[in-house]
Amino acid sequence: MGSRENGGPIIALSGGVGGAKLAVGLSRLDLGERLLVVANVGDDFEHLGLTICPDLDSNTYALAGLNDEEKGWGRADEGWRFMDAVGEMGGENWFNLGDRDLALHVLRTQALAAGGSLSNVTATITKQLGIKAKLVPMTDDPVRTMVQTADGALAFQHYFVRDRCEPVVTGFEFKGIATAMPQADFMATLADPHLQAIIVTPSNPFVSIDPILSLTGMREAIAAAKAPVIAVSPIVAGLAIKGPAAKMMAELGMPSTALAVAEYYGGLLDGFVLDHGDQDQADAVASLGIEPLVTKTVMQSLDDRANLARDILAFAESCRG
Repeated sequence: MGSRENGGPIIALSGGVGGAKLAVGLSRLDLGERLLVVANVGDDFEHLGLTICPDLDSNTYALAGLNDEEKGWGRADEGWRFMDAVGEMGGENWFNLGDRDLALHVLRTQALAAGGSLSNVTATITKQLGIKAKLVPMTDDPVRTMVQTADGALAFQHYFVRDRCEPVVTGFEFKGIATAMPQADFMATLADPHLQAIIVTPSNPFVSIDPILSLTGMREAIAAAKAPVIAVSPIVAGLAIKGPAAKMMAELGMPSTALAVAEYYGGLLDGFVLDHGDQDQADAVASLGIEPLVTKTVMQSLDDRANLARDILAFAESCRG
């Protein structure tokens, strides 16, 4: 996949909304299939008889230009008559499935029941939606994130959506991770000698990126890859742009800072991208042996996403040099 002439492939490790924003930015640089977006599947779960893959779906809708920018999740121009009817009949309606969104879940569930892999059904859907980048799950095997709390373990979506991230977090477990095999295209691209960059998007380090890094042999494969590893901080000025990352850090006894994220990833990284609001932490990042880049990381517009993507790729090239 790729060659030095066209710059070689680029891997982006992604969770949901924040990762999808950067994936869109990268896709706007005309990378085509050189861009491999690897989505976390630890958030996946079965609901109302359907297989739901929130991070894969966030990336699918964003890359296809179908995402709801206002809500930050799901499809644009969505309706909720299905969920209204589920609620009327006493069904579980704590997790919203929009009328348009439902089509993806039904088609995926059908394909998996017929023996298809998650990679294959994702490839079929992204092709139908005209997505040029390659989007794959981190594995075709089931992995489920369990959030450890003071009151016991919770399946991730129960913690995140049903309980609105209110329980105090004490740790995480990724069920099935010990036997899950990394997705084949992902591993092949990591081994490509022309690989240009491995980008850790500004997703939650604990529940979006750690499941990917916890796959058997993954850290070793990344360390052996012929490309710099660049992470973008999901924390800006002490706050998470989206989601519970800052709350989790505080509950786990970590400072909710960009520097703490760099320390958490540690020796995995060659470079770390901070927002201008955290430029005072750049020297401390450098003292970890990680090259810092200070730029605008808050992606409010499509131009912001493309500009950040461009900055990251230039930074990766300088780290390679």
